[in-house]
Amino acid sequence: MAAKKPPFDKILIANRGEIACRVMRTCKRLGIKTVAVYSEADADALHVRTADEAVLIGPPPSTQSYLLVDRIVEACRKTGAQAVHPGYGFLSEKQEFQEALARAGIVFIGPDAHAIHAMGDKIESKKLALAAGVSTVPGYLHAIPNAEEAVKIAREVGYPVMIKASAGGGGKGMRIAYNDEETREGFGSATNEAKASFADDRVFIEKYVEEPRHIEIQLIADGHGNCLYLWERECSIQRRHQKVIEEAPSPFLDAATRKAMGEEAVALAKAVQYKSAGTVEFIVDKNRKFYFLEMNTRLQVEHPVTELITGLDLVELMIRVAAGERLPLTQEELKLDGWAVEARLYAEDPFRNFLPSTGRLVKYREPAAGPDVRVDTGVFEGGEISMFYDPMIAKLCTYGKTRIDAIERMRRALDEFYVRGVSHNVPFLAALMAHPRFREGRLTTNFIAEEFKGGFTAAHLPPRDPALLAAVAAVVDRIKSERTGTLQDRRVVMLNREPVALEVTSSQKGYTVKVGKRKLAIETFWSPGEPLFHAKIDGQSVAVQVDAVGSGWRLINEGGQAEALVLTPRQAELYALMPVKAAPDTSKFLLSPMPGLLSSIAVAEGQDIKAGEVLAVVEAMKMENVLRAARDGTVKILHARPGDSLRVDQKIIEFA
Repeated sequence: MAAKKPPFDKILIANRGEIACRVMRTCKRLGIKTVAVYSEADADALHVRTADEAVLIGPPPSTQSYLLVDRIVEACRKTGAQAVHPGYGFLSEKQEFQEALARAGIVFIGPDAHAIHAMGDKIESKKLALAAGVSTVPGYLHAIPNAEEAVKIAREVGYPVMIKASAGGGGKGMRIAYNDEETREGFGSATNEAKASFADDRVFIEKYVEEPRHIEIQLIADGHGNCLYLWERECSIQRRHQKVIEEAPSPFLDAATRKAMGEEAVALAKAVQYKSAGTVEFIVDKNRKFYFLEMNTRLQVEHPVTELITGLDLVELMIRVAAGERLPLTQEELKLDGWAVEARLYAEDPFRNFLPSTGRLVKYREPAAGPDVRVDTGVFEGGEISMFYDPMIAKLCTYGKTRIDAIERMRRALDEFYVRGVSHNVPFLAALMAHPRFREGRLTTNFIAEEFKGGFTAAHLPPRDPALLAAVAAVVDRIKSERTGTLQDRRVVMLNREPVALEVTSSQKGYTVKVGKRKLAIETFWSPGEPLFHAKIDGQSVAVQVDAVGSGWRLINEGGQAEALVLTPRQAELYALMPVKAAPDTSKFLLSPMPGLLSSIAVAEGQDIKAGEVLAVVEAMKMENVLRAARDGTVKILHARPGDSLRVDQKIIEFA
């Protein structure tokens, strides 16, 4: 039998990073050639290396490259691309882009312009949802002119309220307000962010649903009147309205609610003659009452978890639908099999309020892929995390027959994800996977704010077994010593300067480590220089990251790290007498917590300040970060001025 002809010969991907690479994988499987577009900052990026062809479209800022419609259209003409997949973000939900491609005779792999327009404006989409019989959140669905009018409307709707950018997305231009003062401040910040991110400063107000869950329905529709809902995704684990963990299905929905939500989502899609993949997002309260939030007229970041539980390739379906094909299955034929969890790996420092981290990926190793582990990434070892774009490193997805199976596989995969050169959020993700409330499925969009009050610290990490870590350090040192012939059974491991006495002996299958009255059987094939120590310890699979640091080791497991120094008993006695160097005192300074632009300073030299008072605003990744006083004091010196570009830990204010 002759092979089926691909829907298109060549597709241009109007995006970058992991989503561009992910689309290219499907194209390659289908026998479709791919074209990458790139900015000067992405000249050596993975998506450029992966594509069959690549076209330079401008300088690093996205406003001068990835957001320029004419550059993309010209790249299509230059390369002969018949269709464009927009990924997510950038131009994926711009009706002007779809219209420009249509005029040029190029297929847009997504919905038609009228559907993008209808669903792209949060105010208009809510009006359409009401007309289609979809449940909506109470609120004021008109643009609000000023802060005082916002206060008036907020009082009428009833606190708490959500202030939202009409053209918003990705958590930008959103603020929760519980009183008049927070409404005034939130209105200003939301409009500023909306203008900077979307060139549209319109905001509206709706009732904030307390104890809410964020649950979304994945849709796929063709151009022949067929529309399916591919079950739901739970996206309640969010920080600053941006998703951190997603899973499918939701641990909260019952079959009746799932069906009702799916049917309402389909009704809304059919009301605008929707074609392609799309997602209808709902807020669900504690009684499983659901309200329409918005519709995303594109592929979602978290689409892999849906693919894992359905066995479908959403990118392939989008391509085939765009080529005029019918959907290959019906709602009744769609199966829900198992559970999937996705964690977003970001270049950010969770111990410093999740500040973005940029720089070179000095080391980068992913967990081994397989039927239960999937990694979508747009980076490689030696590549750069740029200050110009979203700092995502990868999306890590795991699958299991049950929710706990998927979570446990995620915990092991996080231990195996080896990243050096930039800060990353693996410790935070590990803490989430181990959190009892998360494991029980008791989720709301307030989960992170409630469970990590005051920010994320090492105290939030899952408890670690010091005997196990000491045993790993001892075996690592033993294997290294076997090559030099300096073996000693009795050792003392200084684990974060705390002594753990133990004995290490070789056994038939590996090593036996005696710690007090406890014996640990360790089987491993680890070799010196390998960054991952894979082992079975008392029959359980364990992965510990091992870095040589001076004459000792840094061990990383379950998101936490420990410094280990393996000594003889006499060396341990002497080591305990060594003084510990004190950390420098930075309490008299306000330091920039991230690289960014100093937007404003709210105080002057000689001014008395109170704890909680706004001191400065730093803009990074188009987000405003308000810096407040930690305690009462007096401003002594201003070390920076509005408009300055700041590096991490640069002095902004010095206090008397």
